[in-house]
Amino acid sequence: MHTMWKGSISFGLVNIPIKLHTATEDKDIKLRTLHNKCHAPIKYEKICTVCEEEVKPEDIVKAYEYTKGKFVVLDNEELEKLRKENEEKAVEIIDFVKMEEIDPIYYDRTYYMSPNEGGSKAYSLLRKALQESQKVGLAKIIIRSKEQLAVIRVYENTLVMETIHYPDEVRKAGDVPNVPAEDKVTDRELATAIMLIDQLTTSFEPEKYTDEYRTALLELIESKRTGQETVTAATKEIASNVTDLMAALQASIDRTKPNKTTAPALKTAAAEKAKPKKAAAAPRKKSPAKVKKEA
Repeated sequence: MHTMWKGSISFGLVNIPIKLHTATEDKDIKLRTLHNKCHAPIKYEKICTVCEEEVKPEDIVKAYEYTKGKFVVLDNEELEKLRKENEEKAVEIIDFVKMEEIDPIYYDRTYYMSPNEGGSKAYSLLRKALQESQKVGLAKIIIRSKEQLAVIRVYENTLVMETIHYPDEVRKAGDVPNVPAEDKVTDRELATAIMLIDQLTTSFEPEKYTDEYRTALLELIESKRTGQETVTAATKEIASNVTDLMAALQASIDRTKPNKTTAPALKTAAAEKAKPKKAAAAPRKKSPAKVKKEA
């Protein structure tokens, strides 16, 4: 089982090195969102509301908005230092109370606790003391940069820590609208309702309760998969640097090739120019004119 926190729990002078393990898991079926046109997954980007450009992770800072549009910026080093200062403290059980005094509305998440090296005996001592006294311990612990109020109790021979909400995190029931102030029911209606409750009363057996929607959704997904009712996301064509380089090299080669139509003419002209010139022909002598004889 994965360890998500290491530290120690103390009550009085007893110190127990422990590890925390998540006791529950979220089995919700995660559905992706696709573009209906090409079935490619949709990407969500962080866009600045003023610059309208995508912001890289290294350019993001955290801040508290104390009034509309005005912030107190907290850098990562300040937050990390504050978190470590609190996390490194031993978790001390500050009070012991009866479990029935805590309304279930306060409960948040449950973690199993296991003893770390050298903590087995103290672990067993706290477990036995809680069982015998029928009490639970109240402690404070820093988990994921938040100080949590927690209940430490025994579940199936294992110590568990359940984080609970602070009172100011639980909304007032009196703020719920349209809740009738008085019970306007007859005695007969009440007796019938109690009879129905008695008929449906049973022992709590968690194994008999299942998530019917999740089961039906998984069956639907599997039937579509086996029936080949699937889609494949379109892939984006990415220009390759190698291809671009080859194209540039080929273009360079083509550019330096001799032109087939002009090359022979150039060669003939060059050859003619290199040949020795012939001597100029001597002018032809004119024949002497014939003289007519007089009769």
